[in-house]
Amino acid sequence: MTTAKTDEVVKEPPIRATPSDQRERERMRRRAARRRGGGWWAFLFLAPWFVGLFGLTIYPMLDSLYLSFTDFDLLTPAQWVGTQNYEHMFTDDPVFWDSVHATLLYVVVSVPLKLALALGVAMLLNRDLRGIGFYRAAFYLPSLLGGAVAIAIVWRQVFGGDGLFNDFLGWFGIKGQDWISSPDTAVYTLILLAVWQFGTPMVIFLAGLKQLPKDVYEAAAIDGAGPVTRFFKITLPLLTPIVFFNVVLQIIDAFKTFTPAFVISNGTGGPLNSTMLYSLYLYKKGFTDLQMGYASALAWVLFLVIAGFTAVNFIASRYWVHYDD
Repeated sequence: MTTAKTDEVVKEPPIRATPSDQRERERMRRRAARRRGGGWWAFLFLAPWFVGLFGLTIYPMLDSLYLSFTDFDLLTPAQWVGTQNYEHMFTDDPVFWDSVHATLLYVVVSVPLKLALALGVAMLLNRDLRGIGFYRAAFYLPSLLGGAVAIAIVWRQVFGGDGLFNDFLGWFGIKGQDWISSPDTAVYTLILLAVWQFGTPMVIFLAGLKQLPKDVYEAAAIDGAGPVTRFFKITLPLLTPIVFFNVVLQIIDAFKTFTPAFVISNGTGGPLNSTMLYSLYLYKKGFTDLQMGYASALAWVLFLVIAGFTAVNFIASRYWVHYDD
């Protein structure tokens, strides 16, 4: 006789939610409903930014791209000419190449000198001295004034034939010249004006210097490292992210320089196109010669050049920029 045993499954009674749990769940459901239904507030607050992005940035850029393939004089409807503007630019426009040469010279010379001066002054001002705030403000002041038309006019007077610079040279028995009117020196007056406006990168360098660890310098001083060694072995490597940031910003800003070249040359880019920076040439073609289609093509070439320089800087940065990690 076989006895069959069956396992009895004992079911536990269901756990009933307490009134406090039910209230908490109800509050969570209401919060979720508010989040789902209240997302439009974010879009409402972002609407002005979206209007500016599409109406003032993206649409004008796309319209400019279209105009670069047309013949447009602002007075008659644009006529499609294909790549004619770009072909003329690279093959049959000597002034374009003069502007490229002047701009590259301006960028290659002014940016390193400006950053070197900014870093040097920042290191001098990175001290706890009496009245140091005044000196920092005084050295930053040229960056606030340098882009003004009035400063460019003063600069033209300083480096003119009877300007203050020639008076200064006269103290040493050196006979000066009209530096603005000479094609060999005119662009260097623009470079000097750009270097004089070193305040912005100086402030950025100064902020970076404030973040450097002091214990590293103390350890290096104990080991006998001198100021030059500490600069090249500690300060400069630790500042490479700040240097990279300033390099990118200053290159972009240098390519877009317009006001000093326009004022100092009276809008002509002379003498002999020596101060015909790219932005000035773009302005002349668009608003003086009323060749807005050609000017749009120039603008897109400038955009691609700046993007290319920026991309090269980002690619090269992995080999010389050192971060904490």
